[in-house]
Amino acid sequence: MPIIVNLDVMMAKRKMSLNELSEKVDLSLSNLSILKTGKAKAIRFSTLEVICKALECQPGDILEFLEDEKAL
Repeated sequence: MPIIVNLDVMMAKRKMSLNELSEKVDLSLSNLSILKTGKAKAIRFSTLEVICKALECQPGDILEFLEDEKAL
C-alpha cells in the first residue's frame, strides 16, 4: 500500500502510549491500533484532526505517500 501510517513514530516522539492517546482523542484502543498498524482502509478528517491536536503535529507527520514500484 503506498500510504504509510507513521502514528507509532509520532507517538514515540511525543512519548505517548496508545492508552494515553486513546483517552486524549476519545477513540477506542482497537480503532487506534488498526490505524497504527496500517490496517485501516480510511480515516476521517475529524479523527485525523484530533490526533494531530493531541500529538501536536501535522497530518503529513502521520501519513506518508510512497510511490508503488509496481506502477512504474
